Amino acid sequence: MAPYIFYILAFLLIGTAMAVILHPSPVYSALSLVVMMSLLAVYFLFLDAHLIGALQIIVYAGAVMVLFLFVIMLLNLQTEPQENQRKTIRNVAVILCAVLVGELCYFLGRWGSQGELMMSQQTLPEGFGSIGALSGRLFTDFLLPFEITSVLLLVAAVGAVVLARR
Repeated sequence: MAPYIFYILAFLLIGTAMAVILHPSPVYSALSLVVMMSLLAVYFLFLDAHLIGALQIIVYAGAVMVLFLFVIMLLNLQTEPQENQRKTIRNVAVILCAVLVGELCYFLGRWGSQGELMMSQQTLPEGFGSIGALSGRLFTDFLLPFEITSVLLLVAAVGAVVLARR
């Protein structure tokens, strides 16, 4: 991946992440999260992990975010937060953004002094991003977190339906 593409995508990701945090409407925050997850899939495509990029869009930007939007709209979150809470959240977000920009400048300075990105020096393992490698890791090493995540998503959907029935 060319460094300028990396930087353009990084700034777009930071912008959409800030929109997720700072937008007052939960629906628009969730839609910004969809855009952010789609941009993250572009990184996987540049790493030649086409399957993981497609799964990122299908599973996270598609199914999980549809579930989030369904829960948000089902709960009908239309109330505006208090002005004092909004200022506090905004101040925390600005501080975290400043820390992130500081880290980015630090790493850009380190990479600039070395003359090339550290990512270009690393080689990917054999079969990186293939169906066999992904399924082998997912259903052996990460089976328990995978199942816990699916149960948590199911509990969240059931909880939203129970709260909406009141």
